[in-house]
Amino acid sequence: MRVVALVPGGIGDQILLFPTLDDLNRYYPTAQIDVVTEPRSKAAYRVSKSVHEVLTFDFKDRNSLADWGNLVGSIRDREYDIAISFGQSWLVGLMLWLTGIPQRIGFEGKGANFLTNTVPFNSSQYVAAAFHDLLKPLGIKTPCPELAVNVPKPDIEWSQYEQKRLGANDTGYVLIYGGADPIPRGKSTEKIYPVDKWQPIIQEFHSKQPDLPIVVIQGADDEAFVRSLRESCPEIKVTSPDNIGKLTAMIAGANLMLSTESAPLQLSVAVQTYTIGLIGSADPAQLLPNSEKFLAIQSPTGKVADISPATVSAKIWGG
Repeated sequence: MRVVALVPGGIGDQILLFPTLDDLNRYYPTAQIDVVTEPRSKAAYRVSKSVHEVLTFDFKDRNSLADWGNLVGSIRDREYDIAISFGQSWLVGLMLWLTGIPQRIGFEGKGANFLTNTVPFNSSQYVAAAFHDLLKPLGIKTPCPELAVNVPKPDIEWSQYEQKRLGANDTGYVLIYGGADPIPRGKSTEKIYPVDKWQPIIQEFHSKQPDLPIVVIQGADDEAFVRSLRESCPEIKVTSPDNIGKLTAMIAGANLMLSTESAPLQLSVAVQTYTIGLIGSADPAQLLPNSEKFLAIQSPTGKVADISPATVSAKIWGG
């Protein structure tokens, strides 16, 4: 059996899909599972246990008919038996119908007329569980499993050397991600927690736990943020993993993860690191599973920057 999943969205969205792909692989262990995702999100599948091949297509671009035609041709050539669409788009539904794939599964709504099976999207539940509902037409009706990842051994070894370099291999460390994933076109920067808010949180850590290193993650788009943070808090340490496997391994080694709404937040859940998520306008119940290990602080205004440092500290120290 050959299955293709069409998954628009960022890396965090892909991580939330992993339990669905893993369960599909568990129930159909001989199936080949491929994914079509946006170029910016392909990197997520470095830590996937269940995906065979990743195809790229920029669903949000102004694609021509020729672009859509090329995608139809690529999918048709692979002769898939099942297609699962994780977005709600009539263009994607039409495209899947044109591929001739016998079973086409997706959510009710736009493009549903082109599908053979639809399920309602429950917007009030954890997103990973909502994605998992798309397996019901295949007879898979068990609860959604936890997020899980498979980190390549070289990435784990890199993390071990990195922790030694940072002087954190014996003491453990607190990991901070304060930036944001690459901002999609048309979106604002409301998910970024500013440097002046991080400063008192970090200073309190050093006051209460002076031997516990504070390590900040610097991604490709975070250089200015991290530079500014180091100017105000020179005692922090910085790690710059160059792929998602190394990033995941660093998160797995942390005592605590503090993160804005981002891919690192979902990776922290996947590796079961104690996590505090700073959430803007999104519903925390959709982003984080119900667990004492994963705590959310939601902005009173919908902007992450409006969360007070005192609120974050109270969540950290149990005040």
